[in-house]
Formats: sequence, structure tokens, C-alpha cells
Amino acid sequence: MLNKDSLDTVCGALCYAMGIEPPKFAAAPNETMKAYIDEKLGGKKVDRIFMFNPDAIGQWIMEKYPHLVREVTTECEVAVPLRSPMLPVTPVCFATMYTGAQPEIHGIREYVKPILRIDTIFDAMIRAGKKCAIIATPVCSIGNIFLERDVDYYFHQGVDEINATAARLITEDRYDFIVCYDGNYDYWQHRAGPEGLNALTELRMNSSDFHMFSHMIRQNWKGHNTLLGFAMDHGCHQLDEPMDKGEGKIYWGTHRDDIPEDRNICHYYKIYPAE
Repeated sequence: MLNKDSLDTVCGALCYAMGIEPPKFAAAPNETMKAYIDEKLGGKKVDRIFMFNPDAIGQWIMEKYPHLVREVTTECEVAVPLRSPMLPVTPVCFATMYTGAQPEIHGIREYVKPILRIDTIFDAMIRAGKKCAIIATPVCSIGNIFLERDVDYYFHQGVDEINATAARLITEDRYDFIVCYDGNYDYWQHRAGPEGLNALTELRMNSSDFHMFSHMIRQNWKGHNTLLGFAMDHGCHQLDEPMDKGEGKIYWGTHRDDIPEDRNICHYYKIYPAE
């Protein structure tokens, strides 16, 4: 069974948390997130959001290996089950997450990475006077579909460099909205299967990196109401037979089907009130 709430509800909830007008085509904000924000802040809003975006971590893999993501599930205070759109591939899903619109509205319906021309959360943040940063690889979806905006882009080839830049930006405390992408689990679930050793190692590292960012934010952003999110795009599943992608690429995992393994995800959020 697919989760009830759609991924398109996240964008409106992030804007609600910040107290700004959402993008033009954004769906109504997620009610679970709204309730958590109101309860935690008593009607106040956040002035910092840090979104950690791991790729392809499905709800089922987190439930099957809870010890590998314990830092996320214990650090955060609210779990938000969500349903990714069809097609559950990275550019479709991150476009949905950060426009609040379904694929037929934002226009990305396959694995392609055009620059989005409709209103996004970055446009909404900029209109509200917020300073935004995207930290990602130059070839990934996040690193392409949100280009040509008044956003500071930090592109690196590897996760170690991405994490180092994210840590530096946290300590500098210059940005209101930071998006940090990690594609390593997706890379290895394709090549080793979702439960392959290398993939599970990266799942564990995603949890550890999130914990590091959470600790740094708690120490460096004490003067801010901050929302921290562990927010993936879609899930994945094991192939019955290996898929030959050419050029020596043999895939054992994928995510293109209308099934719970590919579409059911669970975001986790934490608010640190200003001290």
C-alpha cells in the first residue's frame, strides 16, 4: 500500500515553517509537519532550514535495518511517511519536493535534468529576502534543475568535499536555506543491490553524516529557530536479474516502478529552538 501523503506537500510545509509565501503551484502544506512546527515553536517561525537530501533511501530499507539509521530516527522528533510521484526517479522527485507541484505541472516526467522554469522554493525564498545555498555534485539532478537562480552553488565531485563545504557553511552561519545532497547510497544500490554491503555502508554513513550536521547546527546556530530535515526523493528495489547498462555497468537495484518499495519514503525532521 502506498503512503497517503504526497511528496508535493513538503515544499509548502517548509515555507510554512519559514513564514513565507510558497511557490505558485505548491500543494497545501503537509499537516503532520505543520502540527509539529506549531507545537515546537508555539506559533513562531524558523529562520534557518537545513535539508539533507540522501538519494533512494526507501522507507522499507530504514525499517529493515533500523540500527543503521538510528542516529536519524533518535535525533529527529517527527517522522513523515510520504508517497513519491511517478516516475520515481531523482529529477522527477526532487522537482516535486522543491516546487510542491506534481510532474504534470513542473514538467519533469522522465530521467531528464532540464532547468525548471516554474516557481520553486528557491524562488520563494529569494522573494522573501532569504539567502540560499545548494551543495551537490555538478551532474546530479539537484545540481542541474535548480540552476540560473540567485542561489550560491557549491559543486564538488565527491561526498567528502560536499560534507566539508556543508560543515563550513554551518559554522559561517550565512545562509537561511541550505540543501545538501548525498547520492552515494543510490550509486551503490544500483551496482550492489539495495542490501549489498557497499549500499548498506553508505546508508550507515548517511545517518552518521546527518548526526554530524545536526550536532554542528546545535552548536553554531544557537541564535536561530532551525528546522533540520533528512529528506530523500524515492526508494528502490532489488532486481530479479542483473541489468546490463553498457560500458561495464551491471545494475542490481533500480527505482522506476509503481510499487511501495520505490515510492514509499519517510522523512525525518527536527527543530532546534533558539536559545
